[in-house]
Amino acid sequence: MMTASKETPSSAEGSQVPDRGIATEINFDGLVGPTHNYAGLAYGNVAAATHALTVSNPRSAVLEGLNKMKLLLDLGVTQGIIPPQERPHTRVLRELGFRGSDVRIIEQAAREAPHILAACYSASAMWTANAATVSPSADTEDGKVHFTPANLVSFFHRAIESQATARILKAIFRDESVFVHHDPLPRAAQFSDEGAANHTRFCQRYGEPGVELFVYGKKAFGEWDREPKVFPARQTLEASAAIARLHGLTRSQVILAQQNPDVIDAGVFHNDVISVGNQQVLLYHSLAFADPRAVIDEIRRCFSASYGTEPILIEVTADRITVVDAVSSYLFNSQLVTLPDGTMCLIAPQECAENVSTSSFLEDLVAGDGPITQVKIVDIRQSMKNGGGPACLRLRVVLNERERNKVHKGAYLTDRVYTTLRNWAERNYREEIHPSDLVDPLLIEESRRALDELTAILGIGSIYDFQTDASCG
Repeated sequence: MMTASKETPSSAEGSQVPDRGIATEINFDGLVGPTHNYAGLAYGNVAAATHALTVSNPRSAVLEGLNKMKLLLDLGVTQGIIPPQERPHTRVLRELGFRGSDVRIIEQAAREAPHILAACYSASAMWTANAATVSPSADTEDGKVHFTPANLVSFFHRAIESQATARILKAIFRDESVFVHHDPLPRAAQFSDEGAANHTRFCQRYGEPGVELFVYGKKAFGEWDREPKVFPARQTLEASAAIARLHGLTRSQVILAQQNPDVIDAGVFHNDVISVGNQQVLLYHSLAFADPRAVIDEIRRCFSASYGTEPILIEVTADRITVVDAVSSYLFNSQLVTLPDGTMCLIAPQECAENVSTSSFLEDLVAGDGPITQVKIVDIRQSMKNGGGPACLRLRVVLNERERNKVHKGAYLTDRVYTTLRNWAERNYREEIHPSDLVDPLLIEESRRALDELTAILGIGSIYDFQTDASCG
């Protein structure tokens, strides 16, 4: 891992203050599953299309993800774990009319509908930035943490995630005295929701009421002036507005902003591929929004009204980094985190160090006098090949001390758990998966054995269909 850093004293503004216990932001990363493969299913995801039907490396993928989590832990940032979903999704195959044992329905699907089988094997649930939208208790009307699982109706291979996502989130954040779980939005294109990948929260301190930015790609009802011409816009205005209502957010806390349709056509399928924010900081490309001046002015106005001070807005212009370089390097899909001393660190993918323009920008970023004082480079190539960078792999959840104590304890990463999970992955994951391996009946057995062992390691209970459904097997 390459590190760029500078020495900066901790600031009082960046430190956290008590609010029913000190509030912090926790990254809950998705573990990569044992059937990680490249099917190229997401139209508009350039990286996924480029590597479609190539050989994947599940063991490397899960270890890369674990190493990124361990880096955050070593930096002093609390780190959580989201277990992978069961794949292949045999229940969906049965719902689509395939019959018999699991082995027989896999064989039938491979023969009659290989595209459906590929979707039911999709590794996309690893990107937990799409799992849900989360509003902390400081923002909500009832003073509880609210979760809305994303319906992900834009693509079949993602839409099949929402039910299991809801079950997993309820198992981790189960105490109803502090957590509220909403159902996914209605499963219709008009309420297409892609989760936290299109959501950013601004605040001075995590425990204070924040300003929540919801970015959408299209409007479902009424007249629509600009929309993408090549790739689909996945998030609707109506979905974003509905989540803000469900979470009990006040109007003064909510900004609804349209993504630039031209950058969607350039491969920016989620807003977190073109901007990243944390606390009072927004790092964004000048072409991120359809009306950038209006969006930035609104962020500045709302933030100033709440805190009496200006946000820190770091604009990256197209002559410094092109949209093509932003997409290929996933610079803006880096994680921006606050360290215990109040300074900020950017967790960027290896591809940023290998790109001349992004590497130069990161050197200048930490050499300046801004709040981002370190850049840590991580190797997550297996995820990047499928179209997901560091920020895609995590769901951000702001919790105060009481709420942190209500989270299922097995969902927190420790040094001991990290070692246990590395050993678990090395025992259970294949080194390679070829496209033809999806019909191998041993792959189902291996995957279920690994997931069954994982639930015991995490102490999370029976969260998978094969653990509770007699029709599986």
